[in-house]
Amino acid sequence: MTRPPELADRAALLRNRTRARRAPVTFLHELAIAELKERLAEVNRSFTAPAVVTGAAETWAGAVPGARIVADADTLDLEEGAHDLIIHGLCMHWAGDPVGQLVQCRRALRPDGLFIGVMFGGRTLAELRVALAEAESRLSGGLSPRVLPFGELRDLGALLQRAGFALPVADSDTRTVTYPDLRALMHDLRGMGEANALAARERRPAPRRMFDLAESLYQRHFARPDGRLPARFEMVWLTGWAPADSQPRPLRPGSASARLADALGARETPLSDRED
Repeated sequence: MTRPPELADRAALLRNRTRARRAPVTFLHELAIAELKERLAEVNRSFTAPAVVTGAAETWAGAVPGARIVADADTLDLEEGAHDLIIHGLCMHWAGDPVGQLVQCRRALRPDGLFIGVMFGGRTLAELRVALAEAESRLSGGLSPRVLPFGELRDLGALLQRAGFALPVADSDTRTVTYPDLRALMHDLRGMGEANALAARERRPAPRRMFDLAESLYQRHFARPDGRLPARFEMVWLTGWAPADSQPRPLRPGSASARLADALGARETPLSDRED
């Protein structure tokens, strides 16, 4: 079987994260952690053996009290059946095999253990993607990968079922941040460790005129009335449970003991067999 091409250059990704620690920009991680705490508060359960998978260990270290911090490597340092809660913290969008990440997390959960993952989704940086693509196309007549291809909500939700999770749920929340110019947005992306680390990226530095044109196009297409540039960040949340015998299961088709029409107090009208 032919191995699919690598999505991320892991060495470049780790370099970007190391540089980001010098002047970290953590507000999106902090928003995700606050949302995570609200979601956990709604779960009527205490967790005694949590783990957090993340590429930003310093930021996520206190997100879940007593949690073991695990680096988001291709092979996760998780022991089978060792945890009752696993959080995948805002890094799965860089995974070349997200299903593999989910499968490893499910195997590391005890029966009826909870998985919650958050990652950037398909609407993230849509404006930047358009501006850079149009600028590069005008100047060179071609395109090179400059923004990570984030997954869509529907596709990401389906990964939970493929990985064997029970009661899977996927939802998303989009935040819009405004910047005075393109330079400020790029500064924040570097501070987040989210600069371009695609394996297929152009290794030569982009010409300054391309970014000047991209900013002009960004302004033309997307600028707010006050001149600030909006940048969307879609956070996709994936929630699932490790299968357990105690969990509710759907009834087999045809096994219902009551009619829906009776339950609703509705009058049932038989359909005609005749075709028009």
